[in-house]
Amino acid sequence: MRFDVTDLRLFLNIHEAGTITDGAQRSHITLASASERVKGMEEAIGVALLLRGRRGVQLTPAGRTLLHHARSVLQQVDRMRGELDLYGQGLKGHVRLLCNTAALSEYLPDILGGFLAQYPQISVDLEERMSYDIADAIRSGIADIGIVADSVDLQGLETHTFLSDPLTLIVPMNHELAQRKSVSFAEVIHHDFIGLTEGSALQEHIAHHARKAGKHLGYRIRLRSLDATCRMVGQGIGIGIVPKATATRLARTARIKQIPLADTWARRDLVLCVRPANELPVYVRQMMNFILSAH
Repeated sequence: MRFDVTDLRLFLNIHEAGTITDGAQRSHITLASASERVKGMEEAIGVALLLRGRRGVQLTPAGRTLLHHARSVLQQVDRMRGELDLYGQGLKGHVRLLCNTAALSEYLPDILGGFLAQYPQISVDLEERMSYDIADAIRSGIADIGIVADSVDLQGLETHTFLSDPLTLIVPMNHELAQRKSVSFAEVIHHDFIGLTEGSALQEHIAHHARKAGKHLGYRIRLRSLDATCRMVGQGIGIGIVPKATATRLARTARIKQIPLADTWARRDLVLCVRPANELPVYVRQMMNFILSAH
């Protein structure tokens, strides 16, 4: 059998997109060409690689095996391109970076700005996700670098401590809890909350712990940014839970008081995770080292 890089990348794109149509678009080829390539791969090995359905495609056992090897081969190709890029200007390195809410809002913008200024030949695809989704994405090769809370399963990944990132309760300056030295989540879960919009990694994390306690958070309003959350809390609309770094930065201007959370899950570190370093393209290692040296 003879599969070329285009075949392998198309197959990976089809799997990630869920349909042959969307996979073809990601691969910048026509649907007819994509269908013909998949058919040719299946004929070459004599078994089906995809189960086609009205709602998309699913991998067969043979397809899952091909997917595993396709990722490995494409990672090798990307690493080769990255290292050759050091000797010429014809190719660019592209790093896929996934991070949680705190890293995206508080720490990475300045760091990435410095990195991109220093390495103009490298581009970055940055996306916010839940920490456990990030770890899985790094393991499967969907992304290159992840920054996650240390509470998730990081087995099989190379990890480096990034920085401490505890969560804290924020309340208006005149709130009944404002003079407390610390509180537990259970003590405040019945209050009206100001939260982030649905899909926010941080808000999903907080809601998860509410569900574990058998409770449901009541939101007065859900906003798109941590800064807006802090300002709304300062107006006396409700209380919130945000990274300590955010609360400290905005304490004065938003007129909020931060109170440490006594719960173990609120005391967390951010961790940078990658696949083993010998599997990484040189430009990914450059970004990893830059991020780690920034703190």
